[in-house]
Amino acid sequence: MKTNRNSLVRVLAVLLAGAAFTSLPLTARDEPKKTAAPATAAAGTLVPADAKTDAAWLAKAGAAYPLDSCVVSDDKFDGGAMGKPRNYLYQVSGQPDRLVRLCCKDCVKDFAKDPAQYPKKLDAAVATKAVGTKK
Repeated sequence: MKTNRNSLVRVLAVLLAGAAFTSLPLTARDEPKKTAAPATAAAGTLVPADAKTDAAWLAKAGAAYPLDSCVVSDDKFDGGAMGKPRNYLYQVSGQPDRLVRLCCKDCVKDFAKDPAQYPKKLDAAVATKAVGTKK
């Protein structure tokens, strides 16, 4: 009978030890690893071109600008209802500034809602313009 009692005590000790172990808090190494969110394109900031903007850079960027209309509304500049374009610098950390031309303050607000969309539209216009000049 003594042997059965010792076996029973051992089994109970193992069960109690297991129950005590599972109630212990997890350590940092036992926690599930958190995966980082996928990297997304950094959103930039629109800054109005002003007297502090390099005039030579602005002239060169303006001459190479691929659109003759607002990148947001597609309204024509110069001769259209919107008048002359309003120049902005699209600034993204670690990247060179880009010229963005908009027709009005409403388009500035629309641009700010999805700032990654419009540089893509400019890139597509640059590509289209480059193909047109190769012919």
